[in-house]
Amino acid sequence: MSAEAQVGLGSKLGRMRRGFRGWRGQRPFWGGLLTLLGGIPIMYFPYANLTLGTLTVRMATTAGAGSLIIGVLLVVLGLTMWFQPQSRVFAGVAAILLALVSLVVSNFGGFVMGFLLALVGGALGISWVHEKPQRPVRRRAKAPDTGGFAGGAPQAAAGAAHEAAPGAGGTTDDLSGTSPSNGTNGRHRAD
Repeated sequence: MSAEAQVGLGSKLGRMRRGFRGWRGQRPFWGGLLTLLGGIPIMYFPYANLTLGTLTVRMATTAGAGSLIIGVLLVVLGLTMWFQPQSRVFAGVAAILLALVSLVVSNFGGFVMGFLLALVGGALGISWVHEKPQRPVRRRAKAPDTGGFAGGAPQAAAGAAHEAAPGAGGTTDDLSGTSPSNGTNGRHRAD
C-alpha cells in the first residue's frame, strides 16, 4: 500500500470515528449497549446445553418462552435507546422492570449477568441528558446607580464608612465578596 493510500485511509477512518463519536454523544449509547447485552444471556441460557464430558445438561425450563420474550424485549429496548433517544425514560424504566422480572422467570436473570447488565443499562438510559451546546453569554454594561441623588453622594459616603471599619486583622470581615459597597448585598450572580 502506498503512502498516499494510507493517508487517505487514515483520514477516512478519522472522519468515520468523529462521525460515530458525534452520533454516540447524541443518545444514551452506553445505556442502550448494556441493555442490549443484558438481553442476550437472558434469552440464551434457557435454550443452552451444557456438556460436561459425556453428560449433557439441559437448562431448559418451563418458562423458556418467557425468557425468550424478555430477552428479545431487552434487545429491542436497547436499540430504542439508540435510535429513539427521546423515549429513553420509557425504555430505561421498561428495561429495569424486565430485568427484575427476569430474576424469577429466566434462571435468575441469565445467571445474574443479564440482570445486572439490563439493570445498569436501564438506569443509564433514564439518567442520560442530552448536553446542549452552550452559547457565549453576553454581558450588558450596568449603568451606575446614583441612588436617587444626582451626585451619588449618599452611596459614596456609605462605601467610605464600610471601608473605614476593617476587622481585627486590618481586613474586612466579608470573605464572600458580597457587601453593600460592591452592590451585591449578599446576593450572588451566576456570571
